Amino acid sequence: MAKQPGDRIFGVETEFGCLVADETLGSPEAAVEAIKDYLFLELKLGAIDLHARDDVFEPAQSGGFLMNGARLYIDAVGSHLEYATAECRQLKDLVANDRAGQRQIVRAINELGLDDAISVYNNSVDHFGGHTFGCHENYLVRGDDDFLNTSVQMLYPFLVTRQIFAGVGRVGGHILTAGGLRPSYQEVMDNPVDYIWVSHVYSVVPDDRVQFQLSQRSDHIIKTIASRVRFNRALINPKWEHFYSHEGMTRLHLLFGESNQNEFAYALKVGTTVLVLRMLEEHLVPITMTLAQPLVALREVSRDPSYKWIVSMSDGSTIGSIDLQRQYLKIAEDNYRGESEQTDWVLDNWRSVLDGLERDPMAMGHQIDWVAKRQIVEQYMAEEGLDWGDDALQSVDLEYHNIDPEKSLFYAWQEMGNTQRILDDLDTTLAMTDPPQDTRAKGRAKLVEQVLSRKNAKFYLFDWNGVALDRHTYVEMPDPFETYENVGK
Repeated sequence: MAKQPGDRIFGVETEFGCLVADETLGSPEAAVEAIKDYLFLELKLGAIDLHARDDVFEPAQSGGFLMNGARLYIDAVGSHLEYATAECRQLKDLVANDRAGQRQIVRAINELGLDDAISVYNNSVDHFGGHTFGCHENYLVRGDDDFLNTSVQMLYPFLVTRQIFAGVGRVGGHILTAGGLRPSYQEVMDNPVDYIWVSHVYSVVPDDRVQFQLSQRSDHIIKTIASRVRFNRALINPKWEHFYSHEGMTRLHLLFGESNQNEFAYALKVGTTVLVLRMLEEHLVPITMTLAQPLVALREVSRDPSYKWIVSMSDGSTIGSIDLQRQYLKIAEDNYRGESEQTDWVLDNWRSVLDGLERDPMAMGHQIDWVAKRQIVEQYMAEEGLDWGDDALQSVDLEYHNIDPEKSLFYAWQEMGNTQRILDDLDTTLAMTDPPQDTRAKGRAKLVEQVLSRKNAKFYLFDWNGVALDRHTYVEMPDPFETYENVGK
């Protein structure tokens, strides 16, 4: 498929939480190892890494590339399961590829006979332990200094206010306290990977002032931009490397985001961000669109019970988040309307969602996760006679994010016809084995199948931008827009 105006490569990485109901079956770390091994070694859905991609973070056999173009692995920091989608150009492909990864994990759990013992979640916060997990977005952007030095200042207002339609919602809040207890020597020795690059550790305590907020992550973001983010979480984490890099383009790694259960919200979040990044590259966003204090605004928007979502701009003025989003929308409308069916879908639904939020946010449960979650929580409170301080609400919050459709409160909500979908079940089923057809994921997936067809393959090496089929054959895949479907034959 030829590259079209406005085409961009994007993908999403999701870190999953795991709960083991019966500890006699093992720890969560053992559970995710079993899931990973079953998918690669028993079902043979991918080529497991024979080499260490990183001696510390991703040693050999920790994961690999799948037949659908994605990558599934265990991140040694926290020993959690992580799924990185294939490179995508179409929003529908992205959501399908993402959901396919979740279905593969659920399939492994069920076929191992562990569905009553293990639950996996795509939430972004541990209410009781205070930990937070990532759902990171990746976009191909121009790799120049101007973006991170200047243009990024006009990206923050969009990211801060995007949560009004992209937030997944959470019960309660956290307060980060400086000067938390540093790990003991024995803790560092027992879990060395968890403390690499840690210059300070913060403590987390519950914030009883907050009943419900838009974002699970907003309380835990302490920087606008940072390269080392284990205890230094930021809106943006620069990744100047080969993941998407090609012809002066590189990967922008967004840390502030959450894993949407609602397909529509997922697609709109990524689609609007694609347009805003293009606007910034083309210098269409005025320099006046900057926030006075982005991180303060981030939390204020998330926690505003009035749903007015007022933010302060750098020039001293104030504006509602809906109106600020409309300013970005107008620029996109003026410059990109009619360019493609996908662009027009984003513009139409961006406007429609902002109109709906302006009329009545609580009528948007079919399109927005935080609204749906709040409605589910409030229904549970009414049925059980609970108030906002009851710990049971945090369990309801968590079960919204269970990736197993048989257990998830979100999927029960969807089964009742309460969500606007962009996929059907067949799309997700096909995406479990079929990669996107218009990016290099297609060619890489064919090579995964080729390697899997061999008996006792002794050597191969997969990466996003190239594949070694044996010690003498290396297939370069530098252009993420190219399919490379005829290579390796």
